[in-house]
Amino acid sequence: MRTIIFLLCLLIASANYAQTYTQIKVNNDITLVKIADNAFIHISYTNDPKFGRFPSNGLILINNNVAFLFDTPTTITQTKELIDFITDSLKLKIIGFVPNHWHNDCTGGLDYLKKIGVKTYANQLTIDILKQKGQIYPDGGFKDSLQLFLGDKEILCYYLGAAHSMDNIVVWIPSEKILFAGCMAKSTHSTNLGNTVDGELKTYPITIKKVIDKFPYAKMVIPGHGNFGGIELLTHTLKLSKSL
Repeated sequence: MRTIIFLLCLLIASANYAQTYTQIKVNNDITLVKIADNAFIHISYTNDPKFGRFPSNGLILINNNVAFLFDTPTTITQTKELIDFITDSLKLKIIGFVPNHWHNDCTGGLDYLKKIGVKTYANQLTIDILKQKGQIYPDGGFKDSLQLFLGDKEILCYYLGAAHSMDNIVVWIPSEKILFAGCMAKSTHSTNLGNTVDGELKTYPITIKKVIDKFPYAKMVIPGHGNFGGIELLTHTLKLSKSL
């Protein structure tokens, strides 16, 4: 019952915030939400036999005619549909990709991205886990942090510790003050931490506190599922992690 309520909250939250911002419907399973002049959230919906239909968030950062992608939809088919729309309708070329962690709601389309020549980067822990599981993995790894550039826009990736998963990172876009925190951050509608079977509950609050301390001026915080917001998502997640 708690799982059903959690997923219903995700669906309601996703619908509510999407109505506030400009939306582009790619198809019945993919929607783009414009959150800044140079950034979109991509929302993809997965039909799971156990949990039903639920949304997952990713980020697209744009600079002129090129873009960086953070997380893919859960499948190669949806990833191709998303990339085709970005290429054909938005007239952008995806030149780089970073996943938040190893789960398929972050890396499900990685194989397709590599086949079309997108440069791929990840936390070295993410690469190691995917290798151990015999799955496709990104090319470039980093240990603690990684600095990338999309033209003159800086992209900063940080591994601050285990939480939702052992390898989860955060991505900071200074020019937009956007923090893509992924699944370690929970929407304010969330009543629990969700799936933590591959994470670490003991370090969860420590990691979230590090994120709060490092990015106190984040304008937007984007979770892996559900509604984005401000720093209140992180403080809410901290409370949830301390309550366990």
